[in-house]
Amino acid sequence: MSRDVARAAAQWLALLESGAATERDHAALQHWRDSHPQHEQTWQKAEALRQRFSDLPHALAMASLDRPQPGRRAVLKRALGIAALVPTAWLVSRQLPIEAWRADLHTATGERKRMPLADGGSLQLNTATAVDVDLAQRRITLVDGELALNVPGAAAMTVRTRYGELSVSQADVCVRQQASGCLVSVLKGSVPVRDLSGQMTTLQGGQQAQLKASGLGAWVPFDVLQLGWRDGVLTAQNQALGDFLRDLERYRPGVLRWEPSLETLRVTGSFRLDDTDRILNLLASTLGLELHARTRYWVTLTPRKSLT
Repeated sequence: MSRDVARAAAQWLALLESGAATERDHAALQHWRDSHPQHEQTWQKAEALRQRFSDLPHALAMASLDRPQPGRRAVLKRALGIAALVPTAWLVSRQLPIEAWRADLHTATGERKRMPLADGGSLQLNTATAVDVDLAQRRITLVDGELALNVPGAAAMTVRTRYGELSVSQADVCVRQQASGCLVSVLKGSVPVRDLSGQMTTLQGGQQAQLKASGLGAWVPFDVLQLGWRDGVLTAQNQALGDFLRDLERYRPGVLRWEPSLETLRVTGSFRLDDTDRILNLLASTLGLELHARTRYWVTLTPRKSLT
């Protein structure tokens, strides 16, 4: 699937979801779908994503704009290209960028997957992750997000990222791709890492380093509990609440906000990622906070007001 085709499908989806599509628009969409098999295949993928989020309340978009007047809403619609008012299209684009639509495997926000490999190893995908897999070439390309790879045998599996690649054999590794680089964490074994310049460095079990366009940074030790997502757990050890919430919002669709005064509160505990609403309620009760929910997808944490 080409990037242009995927982008066109996203634009058609946004137009339909806006409710502004005319009969001529519907006819044009059908013509576009019929004009090439790839167009139809891409549209089916887009429709499948829309169905995944079909239970989202339509009020989400209106809440995000504080219910503007119709005149202002029309101006915003023109200024933001319609898609800003579309709850489903907004969430799809937030959870699965255009590049992810073309990937072989992907997860939505809050979703995790584990796939066994033929050699007895396994591939796990964290929230909002997309990968391309070529088992014949023993190659995995991390398009976006975070993966965990276990390769018990001697035959190496290559992991490609935007900033370099890893060769994984008889090892466990986690790789998280971010806008500015990749965080590479080796849980077990030895993992050679090649940066974009071709420089090779080997990381050992218990070592973690940032792989960037400029090369591989110095390694540091890390706590394996940082990677608790593999078991569906988010763990904090005297962590600043702001940092914890930034981690948590990776697993929640919609908007999560908190007042700046809460940033430095401390959090300790292990929390199951399959119920992020419960995590927020636990934080509110243990830290003395108030939880304000316009909808399940728009939540704000504030200090609890004292009664005077």
